[in-house]
Amino acid sequence: MRLAHTSKIMDPRPTAELRFYEELNDFLPEERRKRSIAIEVDRARSVKDAIESLGVPHTEVDLVIVDGRSVDFGHRLTGGERVAVYPMFEALDITPLLRLRPRALRDPRFVADTHLGKLARHLRMAGFDTLYGNDWDDDRIAAIALAERRTILTRDRGLLRRRDVERGYCVRAVESEAQLGEVVGRLQLEPLIRPFTRCRECNTPLEDLAREAVRERVPERVLGLYERFKRCPTCGRVYWEGTHYRRMQGVLERVRS
Repeated sequence: MRLAHTSKIMDPRPTAELRFYEELNDFLPEERRKRSIAIEVDRARSVKDAIESLGVPHTEVDLVIVDGRSVDFGHRLTGGERVAVYPMFEALDITPLLRLRPRALRDPRFVADTHLGKLARHLRMAGFDTLYGNDWDDDRIAAIALAERRTILTRDRGLLRRRDVERGYCVRAVESEAQLGEVVGRLQLEPLIRPFTRCRECNTPLEDLAREAVRERVPERVLGLYERFKRCPTCGRVYWEGTHYRRMQGVLERVRS
């Protein structure tokens, strides 16, 4: 008697479909942008893990909708779900829904990674409290951000995917002035710009200095051309409204517009 041969067909592993919107597509390869992406969730994968496995840092995500319902990063996917992932909202009020990013700080403060030194100086010029060290590693940057409630500015996506990072922004632009415009625009900082109130070199708030007080500290021609001066009480640098001031003023005007 012959036994009938049967082959067991294994069920495919469960998957969920993720769709990323607007600038979150910047983190995806061209072939995955603006379309649904199937991802395996055979072990009840968290929403956060699923998102970051595709290269999108959690700090860039403001809202996740699973099958029509707003969820947090800890929500578990078991298979068959449709997941919509959105970046920060600028004009749309999503108060009734579950925002995943921390609310914007009234007095935004930053810590920039080692590749964004020029951006850090531009932000200080615009009046924003920005820390920077050219020898700081990721551990130190993350610790400063957490301890002082600062937003990390970086082009390193890996840094933003760290579990201990709560606030961060991945800078897309390469040129420093374009980076300044991008950060100010994306984080809606225009109303908070206070030009030339911080030292570009050490981040300390500047203080007004009488013209007579700088007589021995600036060239004679400068003393004859300018009336207003500022001094950094930490590093002692003296600032006046010279060529560099006017060029940076132009940069800030372009950012505002």
